[in-house]
Amino acid sequence: MMKMLLLILCCVLGVSADSQHEDIRIMGCSDLDGEDMFGLDSEELWYADFSKGEGVDGTPPFIDPVTFEEGFYSRAVANQQVCKSNLDIDRKGNKDMPPETVAPTSPMIYPRNEVQLSQQNTLICFVTGFYPAPVNVSWTRNGEHVTQGTSINVPYPNKEGTFTQISRLAFVPQQGDIYSCRVQHPALSGLDTRMWTVEVQQPGVGPAVFCGVGLTLGLLGVAAGTFFLIKGNECR
Repeated sequence: MMKMLLLILCCVLGVSADSQHEDIRIMGCSDLDGEDMFGLDSEELWYADFSKGEGVDGTPPFIDPVTFEEGFYSRAVANQQVCKSNLDIDRKGNKDMPPETVAPTSPMIYPRNEVQLSQQNTLICFVTGFYPAPVNVSWTRNGEHVTQGTSINVPYPNKEGTFTQISRLAFVPQQGDIYSCRVQHPALSGLDTRMWTVEVQQPGVGPAVFCGVGLTLGLLGVAAGTFFLIKGNECR
């Protein structure tokens, strides 16, 4: 079903002639989904969010902005219509070919920043090596399904023809919380789940307590010795 998507990707992936940077244009479709994205060096610059009906600027705020002229989203919608028409033709011509699927490698889940309790952070679930695109990624916290604060990028092609997707979850770490990233794909027989637990090493209080007790006892001993010394001198 997704073979047309791969054909279009191979036609638009290339390296700029006047630089060392790799420019990419992804445009594809399926019965239920579509994709239109511009990228540079494995980073999204702009993509069409067909569910919200708008184009999204994907450049991070710390670099010079890349502007896209008006009409990009309208052209993306028109391209989807052409793509789906071609997909119907491709499906009819290859109706006897079994769909090719490649399962993703085991997903990796990790925090973006060093974990500090009660400090905002982001969990990342990295999924790669799958075909066709996309994968479905869901999150849980302590066994409860989580949707707020989740996001996922558009599928990005790897050089061998498979895809990579990254899902993110904004969260506030609390000691002992257990998070899971669950990946679903047609090549998998079930959900591939990876767990991550908030475990922040707390500073030990034992040495400090023992030092405090020892200092207190030492001061009491000095005070008692001074008291008896004074009393002994008074008795002479």
